[in-house]
Amino acid sequence: MSAASHTPTDAAPASAPAPAAAPHSARRSLALALLAGAAGASLALLASGRTWATGSAVLAQGELPRTVTGADVTGVPGALAVVGLAALVAVFAVRRAGRIAVAALLALSGIGTVVAAVLGNTDTSALREKAATAVGLSGADVHHVTHTGWPWVAAAGGLLLLIAGLLALAQGRHWPAMSGRYERTPGGARGPRRAPAAPDLDRPEEIWKSLDRGEDPTR
Repeated sequence: MSAASHTPTDAAPASAPAPAAAPHSARRSLALALLAGAAGASLALLASGRTWATGSAVLAQGELPRTVTGADVTGVPGALAVVGLAALVAVFAVRRAGRIAVAALLALSGIGTVVAAVLGNTDTSALREKAATAVGLSGADVHHVTHTGWPWVAAAGGLLLLIAGLLALAQGRHWPAMSGRYERTPGGARGPRRAPAAPDLDRPEEIWKSLDRGEDPTR
């Protein structure tokens, strides 16, 4: 009794889940990038308008409390948040090399926001400037300086923008783009472009209309 031989055709064909999983992975990365980018820009903009540091200017009559917001310390996080949000939207308007460039801009906006927020957390120049304005003397100092947690909120927003940019760089080629198939019709509605209907050669008025438009009715 001979042993049964197995040919290569006996083996079951290997399954290929990658093509089926690719659209799901692209949709998941797209949703995550949109969520991270929108949340990051919102956090950075919100933190820029909040108090980052407080202190007291010394006067002859006592101490005068002073506060500075993120916009007073540095306008970089707020500006880069707007740039990052615009880049997130522009990712869907471009393709190939343009999409890579916009995704890189989104990631750089996140990095710049993080760096500016971390540096602004220890910056007291804006407080000293407000103290000098209150006292009326240049070079006035401030005492009892305390920093809030809003700079770290701005840094967290920048980190989310960075994550969105990295996702766009890694998975952006699989994301959909704005389609040019549809154009605005004279009535204002969007619809596919249609070729003009051929004239009815049995109706003389149609032939004359074609000639008035410069068309050859016999084509």
